[in-house]
Amino acid sequence: MDEASLRARLAGLPAATAPAPDPGALIGAAVLVPIVLSSPPAILLTKRSEQLARHAGQVSFPGGRIERADASPAAAALREAAEELALDPARVALVGRLPEHATGTGFLITPVVGLLPPGLTLVPTPGEVAAVFMLSLAVLLDPAAPRRRTGMRGGRLREYWVWPHPEHEIWGATAAILVRLAGLLRGESHAIA
Repeated sequence: MDEASLRARLAGLPAATAPAPDPGALIGAAVLVPIVLSSPPAILLTKRSEQLARHAGQVSFPGGRIERADASPAAAALREAAEELALDPARVALVGRLPEHATGTGFLITPVVGLLPPGLTLVPTPGEVAAVFMLSLAVLLDPAAPRRRTGMRGGRLREYWVWPHPEHEIWGATAAILVRLAGLLRGESHAIA
């Protein structure tokens, strides 16, 4: 998929700068879903440090809790990406947001999609980010790539999505958000519902 096709598929997303939804009993969070406009395009992901108290060692998007000072989920996602990767918010072209995703760990995540130019220098924050890597758009667009898996997580039997990657296990909320993004980019109408 080229950049023009990618932008056309993302054009219908709701605005990224709208106020955060009321999370109810859940904790409001936002993540940046960064699409690097390299040739070919790819999704930028991080592996969280093993030293973190929550979600240690898991693959994630840059992001975290929405703070009171954040004007929107986009502001929170950009703030977190700057903190975690030294990503300059001015280098991110926000295109919209995907539907919120509630997690079994008590968060309501707003995924904010942004386009990044290729060749950015990112500086992972030690103690927060163990690795930065890419998932190719070709893998994302392959409808046979994600798999459903069942296993014990947090003492409960759960069913969750897993994406293939040669070095990292991409599962849980990150994988579910990628499933939504993949459906949107393939033109599936249910992807943004």
